[in-house]
Amino acid sequence: MLSSDPAPARQGTYDLVVQQLIPGYASLARLSVALLSSSPLASRQDAAVLVAGCGTGAELLEADAQRPDWQLTAIDPSAEMLAVARQRLQNRGRIDWHHATVEQLGAEARFDGALSVLVLQSLPDDGTKLAFLSALARSLRPQGQLVLVDLMRPERSPLSGQVAEAWRCFQRASGVDGEAVDLTAQIQGFHPIGIARLTALAEAAGLSDPAPFFQALDFQGFLLQRRA
Repeated sequence: MLSSDPAPARQGTYDLVVQQLIPGYASLARLSVALLSSSPLASRQDAAVLVAGCGTGAELLEADAQRPDWQLTAIDPSAEMLAVARQRLQNRGRIDWHHATVEQLGAEARFDGALSVLVLQSLPDDGTKLAFLSALARSLRPQGQLVLVDLMRPERSPLSGQVAEAWRCFQRASGVDGEAVDLTAQIQGFHPIGIARLTALAEAAGLSDPAPFFQALDFQGFLLQRRA
């Protein structure tokens, strides 16, 4: 359910499905854009902002509502997701669309801010996560900020099983079919990491320590800044 399978995008139901899976997802795009909009660089008129892994365009729609002056660049490696986003934003000007990854974009110190929501979790920690974060850091101007939201691996705790069960209960209460509430299947192929590992990767990529701003069960949001 949390995979990058483009079928939900084709059906136009991707955002609804994710809302059933992630507590607070409906307001997460609004919060992420508001947070970036208050940053030193992206708060400026006509700021250049990158949406990395734009999916079906939730963050783009919110950016258009809150900051129509932003010059947006939207990238996604899924052509079908990108097509859905472009359709939803067809009346919005000032969006530069790219069917690509951040590494392929090759932007150097171009952006005042960036958004990356539910992307890092899909990348293996074999150098790929570091390459992604490093490319994001390079794309930012010094002191440009990154809003990062991801599925995290919680620290070991005897209560972690209860948190997992709470996620199942949330999904059932949200209308997900009982047989579909299989957390192992949902996160198959994902590569969540803990906060200590994220901090180490951010340091290696040239970013500040992650500052938390959102958490819903194991989904966490962080604000990072490119070091000068």
